[in-house]
Amino acid sequence: MKALYINIQDLVQVRKKPIEKLSGREMKELPTIQNAWLLTENGTITDFGHMDDLPKFSNIKDINLEGKIVLPAWCDSHTHIVYAGNREQEFVDRINGLTYEEVANRGGGILNSARTLQETTEEELYRQSSARLEEVIKLGTGAIEIKSGYGLTKEAELKMLRVIKKLKENYEIPIKATFLGAHALPNEYKEKREEYIDFVIKEILPDVANQKLADYIDIFCEKGYFTIKDTNKLLQAGKRYGLTPKIHVNQFNAIGGVKAGVEHDALSVDHLEVMREEDIEVLKGTSTMPVALPGCSLFLGIPYTPARQILDAGLPLALATDYNPGSAPSGNMNLVVSLACIKMKMTPEEAINAATINAAFAMGLSKTHGSITKGKAANFIITKKIPSYSHLPYSFGNNEIEAVYINGKKFN
Repeated sequence: MKALYINIQDLVQVRKKPIEKLSGREMKELPTIQNAWLLTENGTITDFGHMDDLPKFSNIKDINLEGKIVLPAWCDSHTHIVYAGNREQEFVDRINGLTYEEVANRGGGILNSARTLQETTEEELYRQSSARLEEVIKLGTGAIEIKSGYGLTKEAELKMLRVIKKLKENYEIPIKATFLGAHALPNEYKEKREEYIDFVIKEILPDVANQKLADYIDIFCEKGYFTIKDTNKLLQAGKRYGLTPKIHVNQFNAIGGVKAGVEHDALSVDHLEVMREEDIEVLKGTSTMPVALPGCSLFLGIPYTPARQILDAGLPLALATDYNPGSAPSGNMNLVVSLACIKMKMTPEEAINAATINAAFAMGLSKTHGSITKGKAANFIITKKIPSYSHLPYSFGNNEIEAVYINGKKFN
């Protein structure tokens, strides 16, 4: 089925030649065609150009988008949307003065979510998670990564990953699954961290691999959670099973996790609220994508990833939501792009590049998603009538999206 969109005010993120990612100064450039047309067929982008050069097409009904902007759908490379219940009481506790770490030490945090998830049926977990997935697609997300990590038992971790697999089967957007069994220490392993890592490697990981339930392996490399030694051991084990590393690092403390990620050829290192000069240096010349999660910084009141320091060093940067019940209960990529501009001093061009082509790279999808390029999936956003693409981050808190198309079809 063909579809022709005409009189597009701005066709944004147009890449005539496929690119994998953008770094440093490259991120300031956002190729755009004004007064454009776009042709899609059978779920892919087949052609585009300026209205002055519009060929004559037969038997195609055109769709007039005058005053509206078209850009590739957001790619969200870091989420935890498969969870049960919520943690709104902890939100109140933090307002009353407790820190995230203090809440966790009192049995809250990840362990709270794990208890709830363990008690929730697989069917109910799927119902809650599918509702969240549909919500974020309507907000413009056209590719997403989802982690386990709120199970912390073999049965519950596999349950989470089966739910992710079912979401993959029932929705048309690309969904990448990440095994995050080392998200926190269960109470029964509180003083036995190394034993828990061995349990994850020997008891859970083989089933994850044999049932083909994950694309990536992840670990929370942080003080009070898992060490560099744990990280090296787990990532090496995951790689033996064909799982690519993607790790949580430098959220509250810098303990060498970035270096460990690079040494294991991690596809991405995520969070990076705390960055040292040596962390910047070790990323140079690598294929590891730094990923910032500004929604988490907003919600927890912690520092934002130092985007300017990263970009000025010539590195790439991607943006993601970190959608989860405890530290970032929102999957709104539009808000993330706004926060990147407002709080991280990224230009609209840099933020949009970080949320599209670079975010696609952080999921291994840059060959098929993240830009308006012939042959790529027709996953794109149509805005309401707005003056420019800079209006998207400027108009924070407002929904400027009129429609979202996945594989060339309007989503609900």
